[in-house]
Amino acid sequence: MQRYEYKVIPAPRRGEKSRGVKTVEDRFALALTGVMNDLGRDGWDYVRSDTLPVDERAGFTGGIKTSFQNVLVFRRVIDAASSAAPKLLTLEDAPALPRVGPAEVPVGAAPALGPATAVPPVTPGMAAE
Repeated sequence: MQRYEYKVIPAPRRGEKSRGVKTVEDRFALALTGVMNDLGRDGWDYVRSDTLPVDERAGFTGGIKTSFQNVLVFRRVIDAASSAAPKLLTLEDAPALPRVGPAEVPVGAAPALGPATAVPPVTPGMAAE
């Protein structure tokens, strides 16, 4: 039994300009051909196009407006290797766990605490002006 994955994209709304392509229909067909060929190179097969309703808020009051969107549906076969049941992990496959325990004791004297720069001594009799 083959398994598929699907991709749905919006249909082109405008045609593409190209040399020798003059009518609106030909330009639209060229745009559609480009989309289909791009996806076909990645293994996607065209299935169908659909027009689906979409409810959206419209205006300042937020009323619901229904519009219709044209979409293209593609599918491709999922590889047998990737569709196989996932392999169960064993203890040998599990990543190494972080070490739990007391923090390591630093070696040497602790740094002195205090201001970042030395403050000159204040002599009696001198007041700040």
